[in-house]
Amino acid sequence: MWVLFGAGVLGLGLFVLAVSGNFLNLFGRMPNLKTLENPRSELASEIYSADGVLLGKYFRENRTPVEFKDLPQNLIDALIATEDVRFEQHSGIDAKSVLRAVTGVLTFSHNGGGSTLTQQVAKVLFKTRQDLNDGSLNGNGKLGLLITKTKEWILAIRLERNYTKREIMRMYLNTVEYGSNSFGINTAAKTFFNKRPKDLSTPEAATLVGIVNAPGRFSPVVHPDRSRKRRNWVLRQMAKSHYITDAELAQDTAKAIVLHYSVENPSKGLAPYFRAEVVKSLLAWAKETDHDLYADGLKIYTTIDSRMQAYAEKSLAEHLSLQQKWFSQHWKGQLPWRDETGKVIPDFLNTAMRRTQRYKSLMNQFDGNRDSVNYYLRKKYKMPVFTWQGEKEMLMSPLDSLAYYKRYLQGGFMAMNPLNGQVKAWVGGANYKFFKFDHVRQGKRQPGSTFKPIVYTAAIEAGGFSPCYPRPDVATTFPAVAGRAAYTPKNFEGGFSGRTFTLRQALARSMNSITAWLVMKLGPETIATYAKRLGITSPVDAVPSMGFGTSDCSIYELCGVYSTFVNKGVWTSPIMVTRIEDKNGNVLREFVPQTREVLNEETAYIMTNMLQASTTEPGGTSTILHTGFKFPYEIGGKTGTTSNYSDAWFMGITPDLVCGMWIGGEDRSIHFRTGAYGQGARLALPLYGLFMQKVYKDKSIGIDTGPFPKPAAPLSIEIDCSKYYGGQRDTIPYDQKMQVPDASDLDDKDI
Repeated sequence: MWVLFGAGVLGLGLFVLAVSGNFLNLFGRMPNLKTLENPRSELASEIYSADGVLLGKYFRENRTPVEFKDLPQNLIDALIATEDVRFEQHSGIDAKSVLRAVTGVLTFSHNGGGSTLTQQVAKVLFKTRQDLNDGSLNGNGKLGLLITKTKEWILAIRLERNYTKREIMRMYLNTVEYGSNSFGINTAAKTFFNKRPKDLSTPEAATLVGIVNAPGRFSPVVHPDRSRKRRNWVLRQMAKSHYITDAELAQDTAKAIVLHYSVENPSKGLAPYFRAEVVKSLLAWAKETDHDLYADGLKIYTTIDSRMQAYAEKSLAEHLSLQQKWFSQHWKGQLPWRDETGKVIPDFLNTAMRRTQRYKSLMNQFDGNRDSVNYYLRKKYKMPVFTWQGEKEMLMSPLDSLAYYKRYLQGGFMAMNPLNGQVKAWVGGANYKFFKFDHVRQGKRQPGSTFKPIVYTAAIEAGGFSPCYPRPDVATTFPAVAGRAAYTPKNFEGGFSGRTFTLRQALARSMNSITAWLVMKLGPETIATYAKRLGITSPVDAVPSMGFGTSDCSIYELCGVYSTFVNKGVWTSPIMVTRIEDKNGNVLREFVPQTREVLNEETAYIMTNMLQASTTEPGGTSTILHTGFKFPYEIGGKTGTTSNYSDAWFMGITPDLVCGMWIGGEDRSIHFRTGAYGQGARLALPLYGLFMQKVYKDKSIGIDTGPFPKPAAPLSIEIDCSKYYGGQRDTIPYDQKMQVPDASDLDDKDI
């Protein structure tokens, strides 16, 4: 008998040694000492605002570790009572559990569980049933399971030798899955109860401990009754181990599970469009430096100001929801997709549908059978739908959905500090969940008259003109050339007054006639050169119409252009991230903006002063900022409107903030029909006013309300043009000349 016992012990020892050393590659790999000392689990990388607010995370497994000191005692008690009541006594393996496990494996019974907490840590951290399951014998039924269990026992002992009980407890709670894409107790507490772990009540702690055994089966969201029964079982185990009293047990088991459930995803939280843009450069950096953005637990610190970002998102929502009411009323009972003559574009929706990923997927699924594809494009489903009154469930077909969303106005907004390039707010659209396309950098549209300051910059620096240079408001005709007819740009109102205006007045009033004359005098090539110097990276066509913004560009590019004026002629690339740290706080990379001096300081200041004229000159397109919004501070601005009111723009500048915004339809053929609704001063500028109202009011931001700084050296060019106005100065503010839509016509039921 003793011989048999000795042989058994020897055999077991040899088996353990064989598994540990992966003899003849029969049993699969084992982690080396280095891996054991630095076990790796996937940690979510976190992205923060400049003022320390967590904006969101990048992850495959949403896990953010928590220190042991932040783990509440009730959570630890619940876990020990439920999963490993002898945790403090064993050294990684519990003899009773081992005997039960071996018996279960050999007899195919269901009592083969009983892993200690340390074994469970080993299983999750080292993926014993995935990554280490690569030996020749691993897939061999009972033997394969016994090999896996043996590895977990070996690793548990090694973990106990390398770590304290507290460290192992922390590893467990930071590693295991709780369902709903939450990994680790920190994320689970936030997902299910919107709390920090240390704030969990005993019933809440018991609920989360109960989930771990089978996250899908015991989810309080999907199976609330089953989850409550499981929680109460955990509470009874706690009472059995004397962690809670019988009175507390009775009280806690009677309570309902009250969830504050919210699963983290890229659509939620501040600045989702910004985060989606930042990830592009982060992935490139991670590839170059051999980091994993989704698993390394990096800390990314951005330039975003959380207060400005919140104000920008709120202002865009306020403004677009109102404009959508106007738009829906404007096209009520009619199709808004029109050609240049105002006629409905035939087959518009079908053409648009053929560009979608859904259409391409269906065509691939049904091998190009259009009948099948058309059937599913017209089949109605219940689907969540965006409205400005909140998300709603509606019965729609894919074609219905496309038609519905094509009627929505879109918008983009960006704010940056012109002195250091730091982006402070970025809103790429109405709602990231439903509209993923980013209208700040990804979207490029004709900038209209917001391009004109580039023309005037070239006129002052290259042409030697003064802001006070007089020019009559008369037609300028570009002669016909090969392939292009003669071209005579008209003013917004359609005609020419014949009166004389200074260049300062002309830019303030956004007069096409005088801009056209400057383009002719300077030449389109010169202006294209200045556009590139000032930061336009998109293609610029050197044609007569270029002065009116006929070449597409982005809000992102224009913010760089206007920042150059405020920053004394130094172009500064917009910067979004300041530094990246590893999970231990070590700085991996710091970022600084690219800069280059593209204008002399005097020209930059003159352009800043001329942009102020838009807000102060009688007849200026942006005077409403002072007359309507009552801003008492120095502000510069420029409106922009394209043909048929397809695009409405506004650019606003203050001494330390440049803002750019665009409003329009997803397609250029979808727009208002009149300037009373669709021009930049009406459709875009008020968004700036709403945003700046909030920014100025929040004194914690500390926005500069002083005047624009003047150059140290005296100006060589005169900028006070008042003596040249004579009796021609128009005293009617531009914003009072335009017809204001009557809000009483609106129907609140319109989207």
